Amino acid sequence: MYEPIRTQSVHSLAAQHWSKRELRHSREEQLDIRLAGHLTALLTVTDELRALTPSGALDDAADRLADLITRLRGSSPLRAAPSADHATPARVDALHQRAHQLAGQALVVAVSAKDTAGEAVAGERLRAHAAALGIPA
Repeated sequence: MYEPIRTQSVHSLAAQHWSKRELRHSREEQLDIRLAGHLTALLTVTDELRALTPSGALDDAADRLADLITRLRGSSPLRAAPSADHATPARVDALHQRAHQLAGQALVVAVSAKDTAGEAVAGERLRAHAAALGIPA
């Protein structure tokens, strides 16, 4: 009377796909990927700040971030040309706030990954952006 279902459901196929996908990377590799992602976002904001408020300290920070990302990914990060059009104090503060948030996220992942170089760079950037925002360390 009723014909049995002969194919797997979409849900079981999706579950198999995701379980296989999670097995591709070890925990350490996943942490490295996340750390590289946070650092790349931080580098983008740093490049934007460099365009708006040029400084040797930001240049040095960008170089250190790029070196660390290259070590984690095995290739140089792609860098967009910053838009140096409106250097208002509010925009600069917003970029420092975003950079502070990203540096904090990178620091958490670097600590989890036991990446001392990542910890050092993220911690340094966290303190630098906190100082720029007037947040006590």
